[in-house]
Amino acid sequence: MLQKYDPRNKNIKVWIDGTLYKREDAKISVFDSLSQGGDAVWEGLRVYGGRIFSLDEHLNRLMESAKSLAFGKIPSIAFVKDAIFTTLKANKMYDETHIRLTLTRGKKITSGMNPQLNQFGCTLIILAEWKPAIYSGKKLKLVTSNIRRNSPLCLDSKIHHNNLLNNILAKIEANHAKADDALMLDLNGFVAETNATNIFMTKNGTVFTPFADACLPGITRGLIIKICKENKIPIFEKNISVTEFYNADQVFTTGTMGELAQVIEIDKRQINNTGRLLNTINSYFRMLTETTGEKII
Repeated sequence: MLQKYDPRNKNIKVWIDGTLYKREDAKISVFDSLSQGGDAVWEGLRVYGGRIFSLDEHLNRLMESAKSLAFGKIPSIAFVKDAIFTTLKANKMYDETHIRLTLTRGKKITSGMNPQLNQFGCTLIILAEWKPAIYSGKKLKLVTSNIRRNSPLCLDSKIHHNNLLNNILAKIEANHAKADDALMLDLNGFVAETNATNIFMTKNGTVFTPFADACLPGITRGLIIKICKENKIPIFEKNISVTEFYNADQVFTTGTMGELAQVIEIDKRQINNTGRLLNTINSYFRMLTETTGEKII
């Protein structure tokens, strides 16, 4: 499942604070809070047929995360949108594109942890690459991680921050187990999400997903819940144990970068993969990606 280098990305232009840099020149200061402590927020966006999918939802979450972390001099949504469009047009990217949008607390006057040292305003980074959805159409094998997903007691996962060590440690365990990703539990032992995506299961014609207590309430996750409700597919949020996932009819993951992907194995237990709910939901999702999204202007 390792992503591969795309030669088309050799000469991409990267936006950093109002300037488009060549790939090899795209750098931030060593005094930036991103390098000092992972003190930044981010979003992943995808482009389909000249449109950016769920752009407003992603930008609203970016702004809420920045507000939660008490960033100063946060740029407006209109400014960020214009920067995204400028970057995509400069790279002639109108499809099959993934955007890593990062907003840091900005540069510090000297190294240190105190946010009062950040006196220059935020740093905006827009990295657009030619990149397919990494999990779409794949059949995933998961392993349960010993690393617990952060709860609001520790670091609220509803803040979409760049300090991803919690997830990275779980991914390391998955790599050692030769699995595609790690299943992460909350502090009570219920399934939260994977290290990279939200997760769903089906059983007897009903869809279930964990409460968004110790997981990111993902944009795609929200769309799947909406799709099910609008098409009268029974769906519930609940506490779900690993045992329930072992015995599900179907299991699938969701995310902007991964889209929808089928899970065929968890901890060496084969998932039944009976029923057609996943195919039905995926068809509705595909229609959305093909017909909605904000046009690149």
